Amino acid sequence: MAGSLHVRNLDDLLVARLKRRAARHGRSTEAEHREILRQALTADIDPDFEKLAADLRNLTKGRKQTPSELLLREGRDQR
Repeated sequence: MAGSLHVRNLDDLLVARLKRRAARHGRSTEAEHREILRQALTADIDPDFEKLAADLRNLTKGRKQTPSELLLREGRDQR
């Protein structure tokens, strides 16, 4: 499915730079815009859960952790 994207209110200098870049690469401004988006978003891969969990464990290593059952009990007791 091909989609459309309209970008409004761009700075004139930015548009001029995009046009020069497109000319250097022998593409239309629209094709250059597509290529910039493709490159930027191809590199932006969502990390998987295992990677995020490992990163979180590394960040919190050595910190005092309160077991969840104690937090649940405390919350129930406050009601």
